[in-house]
Amino acid sequence: MSGGVPVRSGRNPLSAARRARDLLRGPRPEAVPALVTRACTLVGLVDIAAGVFPRFRHSRMHALAEVLPGALGPFAAAMSLSAGVLLLLLAHGLRRRKRRAWRAAVVLLPAGAIAQFTYRHSIVGVLISLALLVPLLRHRDEFRALPDPTSRWRALANFMLMGTGSILLGLLVVSAHAQHMVGDPSLADRLEHVIYGLFGFEGPIVYAGNTSWTVAYSLGALGLLTAITTIYLAFRPEHPAARLTSDDESRLRALLTRHGGRDSLGHFALRRDKAVVFSPSGKAAVTYRVVSGVMLASGDPIGDVEAWPGAIERFMDEAKAHSWTPAVMGCSETGAEVWTRETGLDALELGDEAVVDVADFSLAGRAMRNVRQMVKRIERLGYETRVRRVRDLGAAELDRIRRAAEDWRGTDTERGFSMALGRIGDPDDGDCLIATAHKGDETPGPYGDLKAVLHFVPWGPDGASLDLMRRDRSADPGMNELLIVAALEAAPRLGVQRVSLNFAMFRAALARGEKIGAGPVLRAWRGLLVFLSRWFQIESLYKFNAKFRPRWEPRFVVYATSRDLPRIGLAAMQAEGFVSLALPRVLRRPRPRPQRKNRPDGLTHPRTA
Repeated sequence: MSGGVPVRSGRNPLSAARRARDLLRGPRPEAVPALVTRACTLVGLVDIAAGVFPRFRHSRMHALAEVLPGALGPFAAAMSLSAGVLLLLLAHGLRRRKRRAWRAAVVLLPAGAIAQFTYRHSIVGVLISLALLVPLLRHRDEFRALPDPTSRWRALANFMLMGTGSILLGLLVVSAHAQHMVGDPSLADRLEHVIYGLFGFEGPIVYAGNTSWTVAYSLGALGLLTAITTIYLAFRPEHPAARLTSDDESRLRALLTRHGGRDSLGHFALRRDKAVVFSPSGKAAVTYRVVSGVMLASGDPIGDVEAWPGAIERFMDEAKAHSWTPAVMGCSETGAEVWTRETGLDALELGDEAVVDVADFSLAGRAMRNVRQMVKRIERLGYETRVRRVRDLGAAELDRIRRAAEDWRGTDTERGFSMALGRIGDPDDGDCLIATAHKGDETPGPYGDLKAVLHFVPWGPDGASLDLMRRDRSADPGMNELLIVAALEAAPRLGVQRVSLNFAMFRAALARGEKIGAGPVLRAWRGLLVFLSRWFQIESLYKFNAKFRPRWEPRFVVYATSRDLPRIGLAAMQAEGFVSLALPRVLRRPRPRPQRKNRPDGLTHPRTA
C-alpha cells in the first residue's frame, strides 16, 4: 500500500548483521528471561488473589497459595498483597534484562524462603523460592541491562499509579469480607475505610472476629508499599538523560562540515537534548534520545557513508547494554538500506520530505497562481520581508526574534525532535537563515514591526532545511507562504541551491488515493488519514507543501519487529511533544525552550506533524 512500503535489503553474512542482530536479541538461551517473567507474573497474581479473596485461600488452590513466596504466617494476607505487587513490578524489569530488577528478585526470593522456614517451617515454600532463584543465578549474565535515563517524575508517576492501585485493591479487600461486616456500610464508607487504612488508622467499618486485623494489615501493607517505592524513586541516585557535550558537538560539526550535504536532517543532530555514539574510526556518528525504553535515532548517520556500519554497531551495542528498543525515525532510502543490511532490522516508508530546487522555482505559471496571488495580496497590505544569516543580525534583534518566537508558540508543550533544532540565534549557528516579515505602518507591538519568523538550518554548503515557522496571531493570513517565497527568491544571493520544507506523513497514500481509479483499499486508507488530519494536520501539511511544486524524497522508520511499532510510535510522539507529562506552562519555572514550527494555518506544529 502506498505510504507503507517495506524496504528490505539482503544481509551480508560477512558484515556486522549477525553480530548486531545478536546484540538486539541478547544472549542465548532467550527463553530464560521470558520464563522468569511469566513465573513472577503468575506468582504475583496468585499472591494478590490469595491476599484479597478469603474464599480463594480456602479453595483447592489453598495449598499452592500457602507456599508461594510472600504468604507468611499470621500476616499472610498482607504479605501476599505486598509480595504479589512487588513481583509484578519486577517482572517487567526482568523481561528487559535489567540488572536492578535481577538484584531485587535475588534478594526477595531468599527472604521469602527464610520467612517460609522461620514462620511456617514450610520446606515446600523454601523449595519454590529456590526453584525461582536457581535460574536467576544460573543465567545471571543475561541480566546485564543498565538503568534507563530517569527523573524525579518517576516518583510522582509511581505515587499516582501505586496510590490508585492500592485504593482499588483496598476496596476489593474491604468488600471481599462483606459477610463479616457489622451493618451495611455504603461505598463512601468503604472508600473512607480504605483511605484511613492506607495511612495506618482505623476506619468507620467494624468487622466481626479477627477479620478487622486481616483487613487492617492488608491496607497498611499497601500504603507502606506505596510510600516505600515512591521514596526510593524520589531519592535514588539519578541516572540522567543523555545530553550532547561540547566535545561531542564539536566533533559532529566537523563531520557535518565534510559530509553535511548528504542529508537535509543532518544539522538537527546538533540538538543538545540528544546523545551520540561514534564509529570506532570517529568518521561517523548516530545521535539519539531514549524515550520510554526506546532508543530513538533520527535521520541518517552523520559522516562518511563507509563508516556508518561502525556507528550503527555502536548504536546497537548501546541498545543491548540498556535493553532499549532500537528505532530510527525519518531516515532516507539510503539510510534505510544500510540500517536493514547491517542490523537485520526492517524499514517502513513513513512519508515524504518536500525539497525545492531553487533554480527551478518560479511564481510564474498556472500551477503557482494561488501562491502568487496570496503573496501579492500580502505585499499590497504593506508587509516586507528580510532574509539573512544569523551571524548578520544584531544581538538586540536576535533577542527580539527569540522572544517573539517563544510567545507565538501555539501550544503549551514544546514540540520537535527529528526535524527541529531546538534553539534559534545561537552563536554557533551563524550559518542558519532567518526570514522575517515586517509591517511598519501600525502601532509597534511588543516586538516592534516583526510579524512572522522562519528559521532554516544549513544543509551542507549549498542547502537549507526549514526548522520552525512562527507568526503573530494578529498578522494577516499567508505569512508562511510569503516568507517561504522570500527565502526561495533570496536563496541564490545566499549561495543556497536547494531548500527542504516540511515532512508530509503518508504523502503517497494521500496523493494516489484522491486520483481517479484508486482502489477501495487505497481510498479507505486515505479516508482514515483525512479523518486523523483533524488532530495531526496530515492532509493540510501535504497540501501546503504541494503548493511550491517540490520534489518528494521518501523517509522511513526502521524497527526490529512489527510488535514494536506501537511502542515506537508512542515514543516518537513523546519525543516530538505530542504526548507530554510536563507541568502546565503556568506552573513551570521560566527557562529557554526548544523551538518548532507553525502549521500552515497559523497554528504551531513540528516538521513531523
